[in-house]
Amino acid sequence: MSEFPAYLQHCQQRINEVLSRQFANEHPGLERLHAAMLYSVTIGGKRIRPMLVYASCEALGAPAEQADMAAAAVELIHAYSLIHDDLPAMDDDDLRRGQPTCHKAFDEATAILAGDGLQARAFELLSGAGQWQAETRLRMVQILARAAGPAGMVGGQAIDLAAVGHKLDLTALEDMHRHKTGALIVASVQLGALASERANAELLAALGEYAGCVGLAFQVQDDILDVRSDTSVLGKRQGADIARDKPTYPALLGLDEAQQLAKRLRDQAIQALSKFDHRADRLRQLADYIVERSF
Repeated sequence: MSEFPAYLQHCQQRINEVLSRQFANEHPGLERLHAAMLYSVTIGGKRIRPMLVYASCEALGAPAEQADMAAAAVELIHAYSLIHDDLPAMDDDDLRRGQPTCHKAFDEATAILAGDGLQARAFELLSGAGQWQAETRLRMVQILARAAGPAGMVGGQAIDLAAVGHKLDLTALEDMHRHKTGALIVASVQLGALASERANAELLAALGEYAGCVGLAFQVQDDILDVRSDTSVLGKRQGADIARDKPTYPALLGLDEAQQLAKRLRDQAIQALSKFDHRADRLRQLADYIVERSF
């Protein structure tokens, strides 16, 4: 793990450079919209989803650059979701990554349109990437669309909003987060594997199992950090879930059991990679990182 922080930094720098090339404003009069889109993508972030894209591609023996457009597409979908989640009609947050949320830095209408623009741009990048076969591009678009839509992230957010003030059992809470958070993480791993154009059904199934465990572990750890971290470290309001009376893993299980659950999911994720050689070590290290992170 000693070299892993350098790998994280390398991936972050790579995806930031790729993303920065996607925002040339060719339309006079749209400067404010483009500024809001660029702001929301470049104000920071761990870039875990692009890292999973790159690591999955590398686990199958392909170079990281082969997955650039897939990594960018996933991050654009993630950035759009954060803009919309922060809106007053949703989670009503005024701080994201230590900076004012998009609707605070600009205005609500611009924030909504910026999110819409980022979502559309994500699919434009995937469908127009010439380094993959047409069949691969189509499959990628289908996977990302499903993960981002009612069967995935959007559906999970709807369940989350409906659950405010209600008690969920463990099965219902897991179902919500497999949609809201897990679906896009699973898609990240799948897109990285497809970007390599070396994936078969058996390897994709193993990566899907890995990603499902990692996605749920990510959310469990997020819930834990909402309790035990602070705003200056998180970059968003600490205790926001508690304040909104949202169902969380610590609230349901207690903090200690939630921490144990995150570690069990991490172990299951790593076990799912048993068919892979050392080239999947970055995925194994990312599973550790996700449950050990402090923000």
